[in-house]
Amino acid sequence: MKILMVLTSHDRLGDTGKKTGFWLEEFAAPYYALKDAGAEIVLASPKGGQPPLDPKSDAEDAQSEDTHRFKADANAQAALANTVKLSEIDAGEFDAVFYPGGHGPLWDLAEDPQSVALIEAFAKAGKPTGFVCHAPGVLKSVKAADGAPLVKGRKVTGFTNSEEEAVGLTDVVPFLVENMLAENGGEYVRGEDWLSFVVTDGTLVTGQNPASSREAADALLSVLKRD
Repeated sequence: MKILMVLTSHDRLGDTGKKTGFWLEEFAAPYYALKDAGAEIVLASPKGGQPPLDPKSDAEDAQSEDTHRFKADANAQAALANTVKLSEIDAGEFDAVFYPGGHGPLWDLAEDPQSVALIEAFAKAGKPTGFVCHAPGVLKSVKAADGAPLVKGRKVTGFTNSEEEAVGLTDVVPFLVENMLAENGGEYVRGEDWLSFVVTDGTLVTGQNPASSREAADALLSVLKRD
């Protein structure tokens, strides 16, 4: 079982002058859920190398058992510091792909043609794809085999408008994940703000927020076992 994890390379939070990137828990929780299940994990990003970490996700109140484990794991830190460039990835070599969130993906991965092509290749091959929190935003330009948006007619979730409003970034992000999924024809569903909520529709797995990170990875594993 070989699983690809794709992280953002974008570190600027719009025009605020603040930093963003990937959200630590959304990487660490799925990483260990997949690793402990016996998966071989390859990390990739558009630019390769060390992906930018959203500094807010490194705050003490954002830590979890998985993030503490990561900070004590030299091998995982080394793997994260040396992500492979997306341009060097062949979807055919992997059984599934998982995208952690953070605000960064809304700026780069949502518009990255290599990421779009990668997800389309996984979908066409019937391989599981997983996205958590803001990462469902990377599905913005992804098409199904018939040319329609991949999410059209499918149950999906992602960071809610009310959660975005709560963190004060509604007018900063390039688009709202909830709105985009609905506009692309997705059947957007949600749970309570900040509580774990995950949806599986066929081979497509989406999680709503940081709390959904481990459950989303577990759902991806369930799809792999089912197939």
